Amino acid sequence: MKALLALEDGRTFTCNSFTGPGETWGEVVFNTGMTGYQEVLTDPSYRGQMVTMTYPLIGNYGICPDDVESGRIQVAAFIVREYQNFPSNYRSVETLADYLRKQGVMGIEGLDTRALTRHIRNVGAMRGIISTEDAEPASLLKRVRKTPRMSGQDLVRDVTTDTPYAWAGKPVPLADGVAPDQNIWQHRGEKFSVVALDFGIKYNILRCLESAGFEVVVVPASTGPEAIKKMNPDGIFLSNGPGDPEPVTYAIETVRSLLGYRPIFGICLGQQILGLALGGRTFKLKFGHRGANQPVKNMATGKIEITSQNHGFSVDTDSLRAEDIEITHINLNDNTLEGFRHKKYPAFSVQYHPEASPGPHDSRYLFENFKNMIREHR
Repeated sequence: MKALLALEDGRTFTCNSFTGPGETWGEVVFNTGMTGYQEVLTDPSYRGQMVTMTYPLIGNYGICPDDVESGRIQVAAFIVREYQNFPSNYRSVETLADYLRKQGVMGIEGLDTRALTRHIRNVGAMRGIISTEDAEPASLLKRVRKTPRMSGQDLVRDVTTDTPYAWAGKPVPLADGVAPDQNIWQHRGEKFSVVALDFGIKYNILRCLESAGFEVVVVPASTGPEAIKKMNPDGIFLSNGPGDPEPVTYAIETVRSLLGYRPIFGICLGQQILGLALGGRTFKLKFGHRGANQPVKNMATGKIEITSQNHGFSVDTDSLRAEDIEITHINLNDNTLEGFRHKKYPAFSVQYHPEASPGPHDSRYLFENFKNMIREHR
């Protein structure tokens, strides 16, 4: 089915929908990973975005329910060069097209994704609209320019959990749907207890925390500091998530109130919220970092870690107080901040994804670092 992708700067791409008729809009971004399209689709950090895969052939290994990173597809649309409708994978239960179609998410193919990626890299990530119903570029351009920009949007409210839950290989509802006090912990004394603020948490982060020996309870992003203190955890985790961190003021205030209370570990949006809580600033990257092959330098060891990343905003290094902050990691492509720790409070964070899924495991040690920090401050 013929479709048209129109960008807000007037560039258009003719294409075909492999999921049937429809129309959708969002911020157009690209991901440089060769595999992991199912994890990309279900990563809440992609909320509100239409993701372009730079690898040309997508769909060849189908869909496996065990590989999802949240309870639903999160992307606004999926853009590929060539869709493969005949998966070859013994774990596959359905095709990519069927998976997208069931959840009402558009998938398009047959456009020059290399040209689209180069355009975004040169001009920057921008709003786009895809339609099988409106083939007039001028009409689509007028409409896409009326859609909201990514900057200024609080998308965390769209992806956070409604009620607290425990993690035991999968989400497990708590009794009465609430977390009243420290009695929620089933393994107190055997494992370190961690409250994870859910800004759009990936399941593999929870798997990694569990594998590292933590007992985890996930709470809504709006959970206040007093409620968290009532739960009496050993540590606090700040998750990844979508959109602009600055509008998430409720979480910033909560983290600011919790500084020094318990050890804190943040990933991706969690780093940005921690940076804002410490008085820093964030800014929107031109086209973001998205893929499973991003080089990061560990400033303590001098080693280069190949990392999985998915973010469009970053903490401004110069906005953090140098006397309080130690920069621990930097991005080797553009020298942006990839990790820091506080010199007084037990708190550290990274901008990339040590849990990968998909991607390399170079940075899995960070979960053990979190456990060691908790052990030191008990």
